[in-house]
Amino acid sequence: MVDSETIETKISEENEETEEKFDETKDKFEDKKDEFGEKFEETKEKGKNIADNVISDLYKSIDEFKDSLKNMQKTADQKYNDYKKATVQSLDADLIETEDVYYLKVAVPGISKEDISIEAGDNDITVEATFKAYIEEFEEDETAEVIASSLKAGTCVKTVRFENSIDIENITAKFNNGTVTVSIPKLVIPKHKVNVE
Repeated sequence: MVDSETIETKISEENEETEEKFDETKDKFEDKKDEFGEKFEETKEKGKNIADNVISDLYKSIDEFKDSLKNMQKTADQKYNDYKKATVQSLDADLIETEDVYYLKVAVPGISKEDISIEAGDNDITVEATFKAYIEEFEEDETAEVIASSLKAGTCVKTVRFENSIDIENITAKFNNGTVTVSIPKLVIPKHKVNVE
């Protein structure tokens, strides 16, 4: 027969053994948990660094793209301005005809009458105006640069040809508020009767 003391001792020994195993398992679990936590933190830090690098590279790429676009726009504007200076642009004008006179009104905004010249031929008239580029007003400021330009610059011309001859001796021109109005009388050639012999 097994006495109760022996049973209690066995139970106590088993409890101690179970507690030891439990403590060992708990210690192993804590070690694994700490190890996993460290690895997780490392992975998290690596992921954060990668994300930071990707975002930094993305911002850098966007800034480089913006700079590239600005340079392209600047180059395009410069080429357009060079083209405008190299080619003769047309002036805007209205032409009215009456029985005896042609009236030509030409828009020349922003220039003085000294920058306008008018030449007349037998049956044509040419109005020429020289426009200064706006950037020229900033010659003393080296930081000034053209961002956009659509105003006329350089020499601009309007030539009008007429069906009839014009009276070039009696042409008049008036400059007023950025327009030149030219009155061009038609040449009336009197008919001459020819005698037949």
